[in-house]
Amino acid sequence: MKIGPPEPAMDKRMIVAFVLMAVVMVAMPYFYKTFAPPPAKPAETAKPAKAVPAAAAPAPAPTAAAAAKPTAPVAAQAEQITVVETDLYKVTFSNRGAVARSWILKKYKDSEGKRLDLVNEAGARKTGFPFSLAFRGKKLPADVNQALYAVKTSADGLSLDYEYSDGAVSVRKSFRFDRLRYLAEFTSEASENGVPLAHYVTWRGGFGDSTALNAASQQRTVFCDVSGHPVVRTASDAKKEPVTDAGPYTFAGIEDNYFAAVFLPQRDGQVTLETRSDDVGGIQHPGAAVGGGGSRYDLFVGPKDVEILKKVDPKLEQIVDFGKWFGWLAKPLFVILNWLNDHYVHNYGWSIVLVTVLINFVMLPFRLTSMKSMKKMQALKPQIDAINAKYKNVGLRDPRKADQNAEVMDLYKKNGVNPMGGCLPMVFQIPVFISFYSVLSVAIQLRGASWFWVADLSQPERLPIHVLPILMTVAQFFQQKMTPTPGQDPTQAKMMQLMPVVMLIFLYNISSGLVLYWLTSNVVGIAQQLLINKTMPTPPAQPQAAKPKKGGK
Repeated sequence: MKIGPPEPAMDKRMIVAFVLMAVVMVAMPYFYKTFAPPPAKPAETAKPAKAVPAAAAPAPAPTAAAAAKPTAPVAAQAEQITVVETDLYKVTFSNRGAVARSWILKKYKDSEGKRLDLVNEAGARKTGFPFSLAFRGKKLPADVNQALYAVKTSADGLSLDYEYSDGAVSVRKSFRFDRLRYLAEFTSEASENGVPLAHYVTWRGGFGDSTALNAASQQRTVFCDVSGHPVVRTASDAKKEPVTDAGPYTFAGIEDNYFAAVFLPQRDGQVTLETRSDDVGGIQHPGAAVGGGGSRYDLFVGPKDVEILKKVDPKLEQIVDFGKWFGWLAKPLFVILNWLNDHYVHNYGWSIVLVTVLINFVMLPFRLTSMKSMKKMQALKPQIDAINAKYKNVGLRDPRKADQNAEVMDLYKKNGVNPMGGCLPMVFQIPVFISFYSVLSVAIQLRGASWFWVADLSQPERLPIHVLPILMTVAQFFQQKMTPTPGQDPTQAKMMQLMPVVMLIFLYNISSGLVLYWLTSNVVGIAQQLLINKTMPTPPAQPQAAKPKKGGK
């Protein structure tokens, strides 16, 4: 299975950087300060979920009253492979350790076009295959993850029962699969000399589409706390030592952007999730170990499709995280995209184009307000040019630059001009931009969606030269040239001319669907600007006030 070299993750940190850059570049002409900024206060970091020490047991220690007589030895003589198959999945088990060797989702393909196997075989061979057991603070005389279990299968082929005992250590694992849903029931029991042993069930070495670009960066462990919002841990969180979280969680397990394997306890109680960092070919992948909450779980292994999750268990819908800040916008945006695709265009690329056109027409009143403000500023250009000439040789960090800005702002105030009016379109674009990014990152319907030469709108283009970002840069350059920027300091104007290039750098290796949105927005903006320039004439220029002569009247 192909694992690419580590590259910078295309995550929300890039989006935050882009937003900060855009705000600074747009607002700088009006709010540039010449004095050194005060030292930044250290940002408050979000409080992590309450963690317990890594050595904490996943369940309370059993009492002596629970002890029973040792069992008779039970084991198989040879390794046996068992396959559970429905129209949705094909799961291959081995009785060596009673583990899953592969977990194929039939309706989904990996990034190389092959059937998607959620088990990272390279990682699992090193760390143990899914459903291996882990015991904290206790070393057993038998390696139950290499033992040969006796297996029994049901007549319909949807149930597996594994049992092993050496007379002292005994382990049982049972799987009950649902033919019509991505759901199973899993139970595990372990004991030594008849005394139950607390244990973890593991899925380590990575998860999901291992052929995806930057696959490891998209993988994480996940649990849902009482707030109803999923909390995730990455491999980097556990780089120094395992991270253990415990609480009355509704589910816990492992996921990537589009798929999940999570355990849902069938009874209330403390659930423990341990996150580990597993080195697979020099790349750190997350590993999950789940314990507590009893030994009986509902098990979901499948796509993070909202409709599928609702049918399995309404609580699972929380695992599709549309974003904390703009989830209120991203989720309706996804619903509209999905509706347009299902009922009209039947292509997510064209759905993105249509939604972008709609958004731009909704924002047209703000664009008109912005242009009215900028037209007024154009009328003041002679007076602004005079102010700029007065401070021609003043550098950006010269204290006299503040005087220049103050004179310009006074001129705007006297003529009823709002210098921030030109920023309105950008202010409204930023939440939509972040929301589109969130939708493309988590909506499985857009995974693998194609549009013309773009094979997957949720991923960067696969061509040697990415065409959409280049087209976007050209369109943004023309739109910037068409949009009046009166009163802008020449030095600042030169810096603003770099904006299309900066956008090209930021968006060159990002989701094609996001670039398509930005390109469409620029094209619609050009059309709207042409219309505005024809229908909204610039007011007559106001001449510069004459200077009084020395000694004269």
